[in-house]
Amino acid sequence: MPAERLGPVVRDHWAVENSLHWVLDMTFRDDECRVRTANAPENFVTLKHMAANLARKARGRDSVRLRLKTAAWDDDYLESLIAA
Repeated sequence: MPAERLGPVVRDHWAVENSLHWVLDMTFRDDECRVRTANAPENFVTLKHMAANLARKARGRDSVRLRLKTAAWDDDYLESLIAA
């Protein structure tokens, strides 16, 4: 594949990868997570992705982190995220 076509493909891939990593790190402090044994890391990342996806689907201009905090504090808001 010529460099002119390969460059944008590689940059697009890393843009998605970096934005996902940034969201997980800023929202869940993923870099500080010390879960490292057996299946726990895979289970935790699956739950984190599910929570982030639910929070992203919510309407409004609040950040994903604020939406998740609000869901932790307000059972009605949590229910609305899950039902959406």
